[in-house]
Amino acid sequence: MAVYVARGRCHRHRRRLRAAHWDVPSDAGASVALAARDEAALGTLAEELSARGNAAIAVPTDVGDAAAVERLVAETMRAFGHLELAFNNATGGGQAPTPLADLPVDAYDSAIAITLRSVFLSMKYEIPVMLESGGGAIVNMSSTSGLEAVGGLAGYVSAKHGVIGLTKTAALEYASRGIRVNAVAPGPILTENLERAGPEMQRRAGDAMPMRRIGQPDEVARAVVWLCSDQASYTTGATLPLEGGKLAGMAPFAELRGPSST
Repeated sequence: MAVYVARGRCHRHRRRLRAAHWDVPSDAGASVALAARDEAALGTLAEELSARGNAAIAVPTDVGDAAAVERLVAETMRAFGHLELAFNNATGGGQAPTPLADLPVDAYDSAIAITLRSVFLSMKYEIPVMLESGGGAIVNMSSTSGLEAVGGLAGYVSAKHGVIGLTKTAALEYASRGIRVNAVAPGPILTENLERAGPEMQRRAGDAMPMRRIGQPDEVARAVVWLCSDQASYTTGATLPLEGGKLAGMAPFAELRGPSST
């Protein structure tokens, strides 16, 4: 999913609306373009935004298709005249953990096309119109799997590492021209997939975190809002982990051993 804010800064009157089981930031009075493949869900969210005082358009889009992404940005510009903020959040899924040598080539290609190519295409067409508007901010969705590998997820891990690489490259190329580009890297978050997995899987995922819980979509949303806002005006090329301490290192030995038997 892509979320574009054409007018309205994220630090004013923050509101978060649930879209595709991610809370996404919007401003009261902002002009927002929403893009995803699910036309019905987009329409519902656009209506919610409109009811809350935002001008909103829904543009059904396959973000892995260059012509579709170019059309999305063009429709945003036709509707609102300029583009200030972009949140690029598309991830392929559905592939069970599979050793690399057993992974079908088309499954790997699909992960790269949806998760990585979509970010490249989005920024390719977002950046020129942001330059015309005098600058802006972009946030890309990576993952803790973009910072450390997970066995059995070769396509996903490759793509999420790539998102961070693209983020840094774009940040370096456009920092002097008024565009900031950052990424967020969530760990286990209560998204639709984890909701479907059920309470036991959620408990196990939370117990594996140093904070002993999974994250909430709202916590990711607040980080995205901050990176879009003027409060992060000196931040670019960064990847912000949101993972309850998962990447900090090994838990204390006493916790690894479990409760004492004496």
